[in-house]
Amino acid sequence: MSAARRCRPPRALAGLFVWRLRNAGMRQIPYRFVHLYHIASNRLITFQYFNFLKRMYVTQYNKDLSQRAKPKSDSIVSPFYELQQLDQEKKVVHKISPVSPVQQLWSETSSRNELRERKSAAETEDSVIPVGAEFKEDRQWKEMKLRLDDLPGILARLSKIKLTALVVSTASAGFAMAPVPFEFTCFLLASLGTGLASCAANSINQFFEVPFDSNMNRTKNRPLVRGQISPLLTVCFAASCGVPGIALLTLGVNPLTGALGAFNIFLYTCCYTPLKRMSIANTWVGAVVGAIPPIMGWTAATGSLDAGALLLGGILYSWQFPHFNALSWGLREDYSRGGYCMMSVTHPELCRRVALRHCLALIGLSTVAPVLDITTWTFPVISLPINLYISYLGFRFYRDADRSSSRKLFFCSLWHLPMLLLVMFTCKKSVLEKEDKGDLPGRSCERAMEIRLP
Repeated sequence: MSAARRCRPPRALAGLFVWRLRNAGMRQIPYRFVHLYHIASNRLITFQYFNFLKRMYVTQYNKDLSQRAKPKSDSIVSPFYELQQLDQEKKVVHKISPVSPVQQLWSETSSRNELRERKSAAETEDSVIPVGAEFKEDRQWKEMKLRLDDLPGILARLSKIKLTALVVSTASAGFAMAPVPFEFTCFLLASLGTGLASCAANSINQFFEVPFDSNMNRTKNRPLVRGQISPLLTVCFAASCGVPGIALLTLGVNPLTGALGAFNIFLYTCCYTPLKRMSIANTWVGAVVGAIPPIMGWTAATGSLDAGALLLGGILYSWQFPHFNALSWGLREDYSRGGYCMMSVTHPELCRRVALRHCLALIGLSTVAPVLDITTWTFPVISLPINLYISYLGFRFYRDADRSSSRKLFFCSLWHLPMLLLVMFTCKKSVLEKEDKGDLPGRSCERAMEIRLP
């Protein structure tokens, strides 16, 4: 009995505890319902979600409806619409306080301006488009209209007219450096064909890079990105430039120059353009593309691929590395945003080292010119100061690795190349000296024909 009596108090306490929990649970049921309602409203679809879906807009493209999960932007109400709303809804009365004469004049002028605005608003009431209609027009695809007055400028930007002018000038330098008598007709055909081929290559390049150019500040205003010209018209323009250009080089000049022009278009559009997003090897491929135009000028004049043509191509090849690497150093954010694999983005030390290396290579290539009997020995001496200066800037760029040094190297490269080619042309060996030595291309064949003839 004593053991049973001892067990009763714990049982009574346990029953009291269970009764207490039940009462507390019954009291907390309303709070639990409220809590569950909040959880359901946060996790399930409520009226707010339907309101959000109502604000989503629909665009139409090629008669196919597609829904964009983008909320409607805040509307910018025109001042005319605000005046109309104020007149319709309510009028606010302000207490006029005494003002000074200067303030009175200012208030009079402002009131006159307001009256003029209201008169113009009343006059143009029929022509004012409601705000909802304006945003409805912005949401829809608009038909692209191209004016003929803007077409020359658009095509000039599409063909990168400045880069095309540089290509033609380097091809002209190769033609002028050739050790043959100057022929104006051949020079004109070669320059025109090279320019047309460059326009075609640049247009195709922009056609392929529209989604990537739109992400870069440097290229976001190009004609295709802004929709100023259609892709079909771009392809037609590229074909109308590339086909006549290669035909002029092949039929008007010689087949070797035409083959080099066609190969350069292929190399620029099908190799260099996709490599820009795959590997840093695109810089070396692009340097080959820039080295071919002076070789084309040489072959247009001589009809053969000699050591002089390769030397001119080597000078252009080496010059492009300090020029482009310095340019890309200041555009690293842009290139990374566009998804391009450039040395300045992925291998910054290699970018600076390659630029310095090719600055020094220009000194060596200038020394090789008289060895190949293309120029006199005065050319390495006269060109040494400008080559040393660009090498010094290349060293500063390699050491400092900042925007200031890269900018100085880039602007130096802009005047270094025309200055070097001009000095090279002035130190060119005359045609009479080569004729005396019998070193002209094709001269041995002519002499052999003379010997064979009776």
